[in-house]
Amino acid sequence: MVMEDSDAPHHLLLLRAFMAQGVVHKQPLLFAAPMKEPRSFLGALPAPVASSKEDARQRAMGGGAAGDGRASDEGLRIAWQYRKYFGDERNSNAEHRDNKQEFSHDFDLRKPLERHLLNAQHIECLSTQDVDTLHDLQNRSSAFLSKHQRKEGGNLSAGRIAIQSLCAPQCGYFGKDWDMVSFLRSLKAMVRSSNAVAIITFPYTVLSDSFCKRWQHLADTLLSIKAIPDEDKDLAKLLTGYQDMVGFLHVHKVAQTNSQVPVILEASTFSLKLRKRRSLVLERLNQAPVDGSSGPSSGGSGSCSSSTQGSQLDF
Repeated sequence: MVMEDSDAPHHLLLLRAFMAQGVVHKQPLLFAAPMKEPRSFLGALPAPVASSKEDARQRAMGGGAAGDGRASDEGLRIAWQYRKYFGDERNSNAEHRDNKQEFSHDFDLRKPLERHLLNAQHIECLSTQDVDTLHDLQNRSSAFLSKHQRKEGGNLSAGRIAIQSLCAPQCGYFGKDWDMVSFLRSLKAMVRSSNAVAIITFPYTVLSDSFCKRWQHLADTLLSIKAIPDEDKDLAKLLTGYQDMVGFLHVHKVAQTNSQVPVILEASTFSLKLRKRRSLVLERLNQAPVDGSSGPSSGGSGSCSSSTQGSQLDF
């Protein structure tokens, strides 16, 4: 679940990437939103960035070997030595590796998906605007997930459910807090028993504090989006790459299904960046280097005591 920011619609960036990834993989998709024509939102889904396989290999290898010519020559020599041991099997494995399906893409936000992908039969759309109850959404979700039940050794295709602004004021059921909590519990149970995943965004500011806590408790993974003010000079000095940032992504909770071991993240706050206004990038926050050439302490002595007279605190 994603907690929306009332100041900026940056949650749509995550929602569009989630939906576009499923459409590219031809996975069944169920999309619900508080708009009259939710299928029109599909036109805003970004297309994958075309990248060569050679560039992907170089990114996977890292920059260390590329920067050192000797290490590169040594790697080529070792690879040539291994060729006589593996023979044709090594070549066949390399071809099989190249033909593997990519499960994560970079998307070009300026280029829409091809129309023939959006007209597929496995994409369902549902409007939650002016709908008095959640029965239709619950029935559609149940019918959708019943097609993707977990089976041992069965079909490995996964389904995706994307619900935008579940508790928005435009929804006819707005204000029916207990009905929405009941729907979330039911959907969570159905998703747990199926081969599918669901993402829900909601404007938490329209909920009361008690029900907002209930929603957060029901989420397996809880994220929140926070927009950053334009031209914040303090943040610009504190963070590197501030000019490309549009907001922050906070990780409040990570899914721990069938596990009692807590997940300890290396970072809980990430920056939302639009690289060249084209690709969405999530990066850990990096503090800008502090300039020590200015300030009252720049010209101070390096000794522990700045006074020439003895003191009880000198060491």
